[in-house]
Amino acid sequence: MPEDYIESLVVQKKIRALHDGQQYLINKEQFNSHHEQLEKARKQLAEWQNEPIPEDPDIKDED
Repeated sequence: MPEDYIESLVVQKKIRALHDGQQYLINKEQFNSHHEQLEKARKQLAEWQNEPIPEDPDIKDED
């Protein structure tokens, strides 16, 4: 992943990091957890978008 993206996650406090003055130190398991949550959210969104729209019984056919 791009370094800028990871820094933005740290700034947004979506992942925790320790800055030692030169670089950010990130717990790998925490980062993996964040990545897994993103993947889960993407799958849920894809399922929601692919779900068919139920027919509304109140709609009358105008033809």
